Amino acid sequence: MSLIKLAIFGSTGSIGTQALEILSEKEDLFEIEILSANNNFKKLAVQANRFRPNVLILGNEEHRKDFLKLLDYKPEFLSFGPQALEDTASDADYDVLLNSLVGFAGFMSTYRALSRNKKVALANKESLVVGGSILTELTAFKEGKLIPVDSEHSAMLQCLTGESRDDIRKIVITASGGPFRDYTVQQMKSIEVKDALNHPNWDMGAKITIDSSTMMNKGLEIIEAKWLFELPVEKIEPIIHPQSIIHSIVEFVDGSSKAQLGPPDMKVPILYALTYPGRTPFPNHTLDYSRPMNLEFYPVNFEKFPCLQLAIDAAKEGGGAPAILNAANEIAVERFLNKEIRYIDIPKIIESSLNGIEISKELTPSALQTIDKETRDFAYSLLK
Repeated sequence: MSLIKLAIFGSTGSIGTQALEILSEKEDLFEIEILSANNNFKKLAVQANRFRPNVLILGNEEHRKDFLKLLDYKPEFLSFGPQALEDTASDADYDVLLNSLVGFAGFMSTYRALSRNKKVALANKESLVVGGSILTELTAFKEGKLIPVDSEHSAMLQCLTGESRDDIRKIVITASGGPFRDYTVQQMKSIEVKDALNHPNWDMGAKITIDSSTMMNKGLEIIEAKWLFELPVEKIEPIIHPQSIIHSIVEFVDGSSKAQLGPPDMKVPILYALTYPGRTPFPNHTLDYSRPMNLEFYPVNFEKFPCLQLAIDAAKEGGGAPAILNAANEIAVERFLNKEIRYIDIPKIIESSLNGIEISKELTPSALQTIDKETRDFAYSLLK
């Protein structure tokens, strides 16, 4: 059996790094064909020298000379610049794309890969958030070639395998509640960057960690689930589950429920997405059911986490609203990390953007790019 040729976009991030740790033990199944990074050229060089992919992409061309000095082999193709990812997704030779890019930047790569009928293991939730109405019309999506990597959506997929979508009463999507689940509304006003980056359960990149703290991450995941499983947002219920053991629950029309459980470890959903619809043995961490274990659930306090309600409202609005929501959030988080705005200003920028930009109903890839740019410029201008 020939090896599966794998492209990893965002290989130096949390998901990409963990994927390569898995693949280093599964070299009998996969061949690393393409690796990419934006700025972290040193880590990309280490990965490249280890796996020797035929194609390398570095987004920030300023590091070209330093990067080339670190390579101990000559790849067949070496690309630089922001357009390189889209071009590679469109033209390169690969079987599966693991898209672990962060933000809207990942959408066009997902679109190009699916347009070629390639399988996409999707860790870039923004692809579906902004362009779900476009991606779900592609033949590859309808054939089940878009496989989620997010732990929550992987859990949903595992619970729904063999089930009819018509039998779903609702999906319960769990959230850890982040570092501020026990804060009061008053305490939320004095949060600093270091506080928001201190997640109690998961080790993620800065942007996703901030999204988890505001619960925007859960809002984006609700929109993603809506498109993945063709459900109205009213059938997707967020709850706080501090232990992050149950990753999602599917409740069926007959009153039965299925849940997928496991320690907070992204290697499980990464491996499942890469090997779906099968499974392959791997020594991932498992739960010890012989020891006492608490599983707690609490309702979401929407007053404390207004970003979640903004995401739900944008999903109901449809059209370009989720794209505006996503772009405004990316800018607001970036500005908070740069200490330009307060933590409580993040939802204010998002809401102002949703109210201040005309929401288009007709979407194309080019229209999404226009919405994204207009929203970013608008969000940058607020609260100066």
